[in-house]
Parts: sequence; structure tokens; C-alpha cells
Amino acid sequence: MTRVLVVDDSPTETHVLKSMLEQHGYVVDVAEDGEGGLELARKNKPDVVLMDIVMPGVNGFQATRKLSKDPETAGIPIVMISTKDQDTDRIWAKRQGATDYISKPVTEEQLLEKVKAALSA
Repeated sequence: MTRVLVVDDSPTETHVLKSMLEQHGYVVDVAEDGEGGLELARKNKPDVVLMDIVMPGVNGFQATRKLSKDPETAGIPIVMISTKDQDTDRIWAKRQGATDYISKPVTEEQLLEKVKAALSA
């Protein structure tokens, strides 16, 4: 089964993303901040990470950079999901190691398409 790690500090957002993914057979782990996301990624080795940007403590850009530079987690694709919708945010996400970027609110179709693309990359 494909394991997805959702890292987002919004309980509502994590519930929505988790529900959408589980309905399509994905196993979903949830972390409510960047530090927790780093720990779960190292522990569970998900097939893909969905990473929010704006979070307390370690933000999504910092967590993505750490995961992409760590030999244990460097091969895990990371899709940034954020309300930030500027081109500069998208470019910065790629520079930190993200493979893709989705702007909130996310549709189920868009989410599944991005997860499948990240898994096949």
C-alpha cells in the first residue's frame, strides 16, 4: 500500500486531505508541524510527502530542504500544499527540493493527480 505523509498545522486541512486519500486506498500519516514531519518521514519512509509551508517552528520550506538533503529521505517526493500562490513561492519550493506545488483549496482530482505524478517521477 502506498503511504502518504501529510504535514500541516491545520486539523481541518489534515482531516480533508487524509479523508480524500484514504478513500482511494492510501495509508496516511499526519504530522502537525515541520519537526513532526521530519521525524515521521525518517521513521515511516512514506512514498510521498504533502507539505504545508506556513507552520510554527520548522516551516515547510525548512523541512523540505532538510528531507531533500538527508540521504535517508532524499528520494521521497515532496509536494508543497499552501495558500501561498505566488510564482516566487513555487520557485523557492523547487529550490528547497519539492517536486511539485499545489495551491489551497485543493480539489480531490487535483490532489490525486499530483500524488500519482509524484509517485511516478
